[in-house]
Amino acid sequence: MATKNRFSSKPQSSLLPWVGIATIVILFDQISKITITRMFTLGQERVVTSFFNLVLAYNKGAAFSFLSNESGWQRYFFTAIGVGAALFIVYLLKKHAGQALFCWALALILGGAIGNVIDRVLYGHVIDFLDFHLANWGHFPAFNIADSAICLGAFLFIIDELRRVNK
Repeated sequence: MATKNRFSSKPQSSLLPWVGIATIVILFDQISKITITRMFTLGQERVVTSFFNLVLAYNKGAAFSFLSNESGWQRYFFTAIGVGAALFIVYLLKKHAGQALFCWALALILGGAIGNVIDRVLYGHVIDFLDFHLANWGHFPAFNIADSAICLGAFLFIIDELRRVNK
């Protein structure tokens, strides 16, 4: 005779796959950053295509170097925001573990946030190295795998919300 869990009103999905996705993002992010820092010196640039370069850059601020020229307090501020976001995301993943697209988005953002927090804790800055540019329009700010995962996660989050609204 099968037993039913009397204490659970809804089926629980595992948190493990989502933490696994975040862990893969962190590993790719950190391995790429270690590789680039061993192969390049600060500011060194290598042309890969007509629109993409590899360049070693340090960002003490947030997206688009926001607050990067401050006296150093931003390191702790952005680290705290990253840790707080990670904890909140884990809570959301636990609560909504069965919602695949939503959790994919959160897992990517979690991995990216932790990847950049690791940099801030270990080095005091985030290591960026992906440099895209368009002919006469100039260069976009350099970024990394963690930033890419955060952007992809945000995109998936928007898709998930639009899909939910249209139901």
